[in-house]
Amino acid sequence: MENNKTVIPIFFTVDDNYTPFLAVVLSSIIDNCSKDYHYVIKVLSTNVSEENKKKIKTFESEDFEIEFVDLNEYVNTIKEKLYTRDYYTSTTYFRLFIPELYPQYDKAIYLDSDMVVIGDISILYNKRLGKNLIGAVPDQSVYATPEFQEYVEKVVGVDSYKNYFNAGMLLMNLEELRNFKFQEKFLYLLSTVKYTVAQDQDYLNRLTKGRVKLLDDSWNVMPLPSLEKRSERDLNIIHYNHTFKPWHSDKIIYEEYFWKYAEQTNFYEDIKKIKETYSDDQKYSDSKVFNQLVKTCEQESSCVGDDRRSRLLSRNNPVTVNKDPERVKILQRIEKMEEEGIFDVDAEDDPPTIPLEPEDIEYINKHYFNRFKRILANSIGKRYIKSLIKHDLLIIKNVNGIENLKKIKGGAILTCNHFNPFDSLAIEKVFLDHHILWFKKLYKVIREGNYTNSPGMYGFLFKNCDTLPLSSNMETMVKFMKAVETILKKGDYILIYPEQSLWWNYKKPKPLKPGAFKIAAKNNVPIIPIFITMNDSTKIGKDGFPVQEYTINFKEPIYPDQNISVKERAEKMRLENAEVWKNVYEDFYNVPLRYNTKEEFIDNKKEKSKE
Repeated sequence: MENNKTVIPIFFTVDDNYTPFLAVVLSSIIDNCSKDYHYVIKVLSTNVSEENKKKIKTFESEDFEIEFVDLNEYVNTIKEKLYTRDYYTSTTYFRLFIPELYPQYDKAIYLDSDMVVIGDISILYNKRLGKNLIGAVPDQSVYATPEFQEYVEKVVGVDSYKNYFNAGMLLMNLEELRNFKFQEKFLYLLSTVKYTVAQDQDYLNRLTKGRVKLLDDSWNVMPLPSLEKRSERDLNIIHYNHTFKPWHSDKIIYEEYFWKYAEQTNFYEDIKKIKETYSDDQKYSDSKVFNQLVKTCEQESSCVGDDRRSRLLSRNNPVTVNKDPERVKILQRIEKMEEEGIFDVDAEDDPPTIPLEPEDIEYINKHYFNRFKRILANSIGKRYIKSLIKHDLLIIKNVNGIENLKKIKGGAILTCNHFNPFDSLAIEKVFLDHHILWFKKLYKVIREGNYTNSPGMYGFLFKNCDTLPLSSNMETMVKFMKAVETILKKGDYILIYPEQSLWWNYKKPKPLKPGAFKIAAKNNVPIIPIFITMNDSTKIGKDGFPVQEYTINFKEPIYPDQNISVKERAEKMRLENAEVWKNVYEDFYNVPLRYNTKEEFIDNKKEKSKE
């Protein structure tokens, strides 16, 4: 079938016993998906009868293409390595071979067949993964079972059970999985380690650790009796996993959705018969399987030592870590400032500022001695960055969109959110790793007080590491603007924090001030928006808080519009930058950007703006 629409490949793995339930999930996808795409369904299978294939093929249409792919021959080459147990079969491993089997696709969705999809599957497909290997949802059955929690941390080796995902729904970054040599690593791990609990899911969690984007849990909701039932608006995919299957038992949560779509298939009578003939002995056996699974987790966990850093947070033997009271106060101050809508003031008290006079600064070091100090300062800075990385005080987990930086030929303004004194060092580390500093310099705009009032090594670095201090003196600012113009004409980069404030580990983008955008508009250079997102690491800092793992996102350049005035183009660039940051924030954290500013303060700001 030829079609000009964007292709969304969706993979399933089944044997003949599961084709009736494959029909149900296909029916639900068709009923709810956007018609703006062309869906290619690949059913990786063994031993599916021709009759059942024909029944599944009845779902085909102009925009819904279905192909059965027989993997019998492929599996025969490695079947001795594929350990299975209980209701698992060798087909459960098929999803792990998708990247190599389908090099024509860079991205795909994998779904188990014991699901119904009541959301638009194209929304899931269009979620951005960056350099992450997969997108998935934390396993809700692990959240509900302490034995599972201990197992996935101690045996599988995830940092926290909260990061252990269920593999029934996977948004797969096939290109990155191939670059990662995922299949090769999986087969090696399979030959050296045998997981007996969740098998392929455990291998997936082990291999992709640190490169998983955790998605909104509405995309893999389980009908666990211990969890509160959700409203339909909070459901996108329902996963009838473990023994919670409506075609086996009554009173399964969300069973109404399954039967709704089962009725729309030509397997409906077959499915009803499966339920009618499912005996009490079989149901009892199912319950024993789950209990045995819990027991296996306990046995596996008891055989593993307890020397990992995350044991600091162990539920069985907790180690008390006192949080720095000053840091707690700062967080409370940030919360209060957000409530009052005060975003452009530092949350921490700045030292008294000594005014920077024009005769005290040479923005572009022309003298030999100043150039020597610059070389020395940058050398010290590089060693300092290495030390921070070595001791897990600066953790860069992912870098996305570095190609957006490399495509800029001339000078540019880089904008970044400001939440830590080390965030500029994280950007500098990326520049070093990608050899960008071989061709361009990176200048950093800093506060006046940091330049004039910082003692010791920090003062030396602030004064000599390609910094551009602002000043309360107007004559000094004239020199600043001339230096900025020269730097941009030479084709170098200038890093500016347009939020105009530092809020420690604050994840949301704050409202942007116009200064950076006025500079870009006046000098006719692009803005490169950088937004750094964060996750807790297992490293606990001296302040008692987890050190953050950074994902540094370099977004598409924003160019000045030559058809409008300098003032108008600056404002347009500011608004575009704000929208880019908002999208990155919402996409990464899977929550809408909302501030906790109280209405009374919003109203006061509106009144002042009118005055």
